[in-house]
Amino acid sequence: MTNPPRGGLPGPEGLRQAVPAQVAFTPDSLVSHAPLAAPGEPPLLVRPAAPGVDVAAWAGQARAWLDEALDEHGAVLLRGFSVTTTHDLERLADALIDQVYRDNGEHPRASLSGSISSPVFFPPEEKLLWHTENSFNDAGPSRIMFCCARPAASGGETPVVDSRRVFRQLDADLRAEFLAKGVMYVRNYGTGLGLDWRDVLRTDDRREAEARCERQGLRATWDGDRLRTEAVRPAAVRHPRTGVWSWINQAQHWHPACLGPATRAALEATHTPDTLPRHCHFGDGSAIPDEAMAEICRVYAELEVSFPWERGDVLVLDNVLVAHARNPFRGPRELLVAMGDLVPFA
Repeated sequence: MTNPPRGGLPGPEGLRQAVPAQVAFTPDSLVSHAPLAAPGEPPLLVRPAAPGVDVAAWAGQARAWLDEALDEHGAVLLRGFSVTTTHDLERLADALIDQVYRDNGEHPRASLSGSISSPVFFPPEEKLLWHTENSFNDAGPSRIMFCCARPAASGGETPVVDSRRVFRQLDADLRAEFLAKGVMYVRNYGTGLGLDWRDVLRTDDRREAEARCERQGLRATWDGDRLRTEAVRPAAVRHPRTGVWSWINQAQHWHPACLGPATRAALEATHTPDTLPRHCHFGDGSAIPDEAMAEICRVYAELEVSFPWERGDVLVLDNVLVAHARNPFRGPRELLVAMGDLVPFA
């Protein structure tokens, strides 16, 4: 970019002698920003300061500023930039994620393009509880992007929770026990209520499945064609950039105490504790009391921030710093998802 000429258009000689000028860029020159909710709560709301801002181009130039904003706030809501298509989100994801996921066996989604997908299915009449994506695995995405192509007629919000505050506000004795022991995730594949091991591990070969389990730190056992895996993962980790402690486990997604009463009763009527599709214990194999799970869910519910989606919104999350959920909804709802930049959880 060059400075605009003075005194009319230059001739060819003037063009040859023109020297490119360095244009100072600041994020504030193209956008405005402020907390969406209370100060100190995610997300940071970012809006265009004038019409026609190309958000992908801006994000590429403002990447360092956005990284710092995510380190501080954990989530950034880009609103008013009219991002509504897979192409729009792909351009933005390329600016904000170094290595975008293109295959995730744990959460197969309806692929909309090479790197953009739809959210995992969950009954719309139920709340999908708060979670750090893939934290039951040895590694997971550090960055997630949700784009609202079509908000639901009612509900369907994506609540966010600062996982650093969850860590601080949990009962101190309970937090210490989880930190000392970790969480053991127990999974029985092929029960008709969850994903088949072939889908998750992306192979039909049992030996290759066992090898992939070993690489991921999973202890695998077989009962006929049914695979059972166990893995101990941390309850909390330090953020790779800031070093702050963050609560990242998915016990509330695996423990039967967090199911609805009718669902829990139906499962326990047809399964033993060892054959439930999913279950979790402390890392030493001891039981996590129902009361402990009630305390964890209480803190999440107390800290969650929920806001209505607007068409064209993009919510960018640091997956280690901020957990997300999904509220029940009615009517068609279309969200686009991109994620990537793996970080270790094991």
